[in-house]
Amino acid sequence: MKKIKIAAFGGFRSIPPKPGAAGSDKFAFELYPRIVQNGAELTAYCRIYPNENTEISKNHKGVRKLFLTTTDKAGFDSLLHSFKSTLHIIFKSDADVVHIHSGANSVWAIFLRLFGKKVVITQFAMDWKRDKWPWYGKMYYLISNYLTAYFPNEVVFDNIYTKEYFEEKFKKKFTFIPYGSEVPDPKPSSDILSRLSVKKKEYFLFVGRFIPDKGIHILVDAFKEINTDKKLILIGGSPNPDEYETKIKNCVDERIICPGYIYGDDTNYLIKHAYVYIQPSLIEGLSPVILTVMGIGTPLICSDIVENKYITKENALHFQSGIVSSLKEKIVFSFDNYSILLDKAASGQRDVKERFNWDTIAKQYLTILKK
Repeated sequence: MKKIKIAAFGGFRSIPPKPGAAGSDKFAFELYPRIVQNGAELTAYCRIYPNENTEISKNHKGVRKLFLTTTDKAGFDSLLHSFKSTLHIIFKSDADVVHIHSGANSVWAIFLRLFGKKVVITQFAMDWKRDKWPWYGKMYYLISNYLTAYFPNEVVFDNIYTKEYFEEKFKKKFTFIPYGSEVPDPKPSSDILSRLSVKKKEYFLFVGRFIPDKGIHILVDAFKEINTDKKLILIGGSPNPDEYETKIKNCVDERIICPGYIYGDDTNYLIKHAYVYIQPSLIEGLSPVILTVMGIGTPLICSDIVENKYITKENALHFQSGIVSSLKEKIVFSFDNYSILLDKAASGQRDVKERFNWDTIAKQYLTILKK
């Protein structure tokens, strides 16, 4: 039987993820090898930035990687890369179907379909609400919503609330497939704690992009008001930090550690041995980090936005999104009520492993792509 051939591009930068990675990179990293294992051929269009010193591997667990150069100018790197990917797929690829990350890239579905390609788009969060975008960026996303609704052959949402928004606005039915939660058990030992000069259960942790809608400034302000010897580790950052990221990393508190980009086993080890993981998001899709934290079984404090509560149910402490005093209250609560957080973490681990299974998700995606 002939294998289906899939081309993929959009929000992700590379497989496996590298510095500057976001949830879309993790999504591609987990999903695409599983799709290949289920009998498809898949080419992932990855990005190379100017002056990037990296060893390029052309294959990852059966996924063919094709690298295209792009600019290092924030906001335009994805646009240029998607443009180049579209041209390559139209004129040089024999892919049967194209999988595109993010509705912001829906414009490329128009050209791909004109040249006979089938297109599936995965739409994540309500990106037009993110504070990091100027007014014209938000306007672009709002216009892209119309393209997303009408031009692809299929649209998949990993966020049930964004799906409901689109269905109500455009009077159409769309597909919901969630993000996955499984992560391998962290390795039994690592030198990452000694490298950061911290001990097990003696630090709070955040992992993610340093952008305003992640609410890191809320976390930093709340933590600075708390009298504790525990540390706060903020993992992440961009190769080209902006003013917001620089301000976060330059905050004056010796208890706050910003070691930069860490990924893979070391990150999971840090999550495993954190006292509490804190996710202060103002806006989210279906958060890959929250799913990872809950899959590992680490106590969690997160903002009370509906996307977070959809994942956690009652298995995390929730604070009022954007309110420093509310987050401070929950952190202080964890000191005297840690057993409650541990019980929630154990219950949450069982729940997400049942609801968010990557192998099942990969099969659902492959069914959509074949259809």
